[in-house]
Amino acid sequence: MPAAAPSAERPAPVASLRPLAGSPRAIERLVADWLADGGPGAVVVRTSGSTGTPKDVALSARALLASARATLSRLGGPGSWVLALPAHYVAGLQVLVRSYLAETSAVVLSEHPDLTSATARLPTGRRYLAAVPTQLYRWLSEPADVEALQGFDAVLVGGGAAEASLVGAARAHGITVVTTYGMSETCGGCVYDGLALDGVSVQVGADGVIRLSGPVLFDGYVDDPDLTARVLRDGWLVTPDLGRLRPDGRLDVIGRADDVVVSGGVNVALPAVERRIQAMAEVAQCAVVAAPDPEWGRRVVAHVVPAPGVVAPSLASVRDFVAAVHPRSWAPRELVVQDRLPLLESGKIDRAKLCSTSALKPRP
Repeated sequence: MPAAAPSAERPAPVASLRPLAGSPRAIERLVADWLADGGPGAVVVRTSGSTGTPKDVALSARALLASARATLSRLGGPGSWVLALPAHYVAGLQVLVRSYLAETSAVVLSEHPDLTSATARLPTGRRYLAAVPTQLYRWLSEPADVEALQGFDAVLVGGGAAEASLVGAARAHGITVVTTYGMSETCGGCVYDGLALDGVSVQVGADGVIRLSGPVLFDGYVDDPDLTARVLRDGWLVTPDLGRLRPDGRLDVIGRADDVVVSGGVNVALPAVERRIQAMAEVAQCAVVAAPDPEWGRRVVAHVVPAPGVVAPSLASVRDFVAAVHPRSWAPRELVVQDRLPLLESGKIDRAKLCSTSALKPRP
């Protein structure tokens, strides 16, 4: 989501590279000067903390430039970008680095009333946009935004799993959607539409955990050598995600390793439950989390946003729908209907908030 404009009560943070902070334009200037100076030291990006405590990630100029060049090569060459994400997170930072390589200045979405207006300020030539799934979902409901999206050579969608139905709907409108997988520790997306960028290698171990290597890897976590040593092993980043490789080498990301919870003695894959509920006609958005429970240990809770003009599904119907494909023991034991899901500033679903909210609710 676009960064909120600073108010008189909350002044804009002081522009900085360590940690990365400031207004989009201030960060743009700092990053351009830093790269022009050879990139001394490292940029420190604070992770969004969508599932836990944020971490400070040190990214070298070498890694950021390697990622940006590989992205532009995959997409078809340099172009101009709309910055629709906070500049102090890695996805927004990379928009600025790619713009630097193209010798252009990004069009900042938050400086315009809407996506259509921002897009109109792009120069001729190749046009790109990076967004999170929630942004794409909302844009698709506005005909003017759909028309604007159709004019981009690529719309990168990452920062969280994009539902196949959402991607399919966008592509049906003629929008060139490219799904991305990556994290702050890999300078952002490093796997596009399931295929690793040039120079990046992907492995899936016998434990199902995804491992990544290549010039895009981070230098380490600031002031946390123990955590760095746990995730960086022999030139490979051990991610928190589970996946599988298709015969053609494409990567399918199944979900986070810690998204498998034990409920009543049964292992429940929360992402699989979430994807199933998302397929219900009555559901526009869904997030599935686990809350402490005295009987089950952890109970599965589904937070749903009903589709426009549709009555929200009942817990019984959701359970039956899940049980039609997965073990009934995977079906949620609680349903929370919301107008919209809470989001972090990065645009990702605030799962930590959903977990804490569910934990505070009395057991149904």
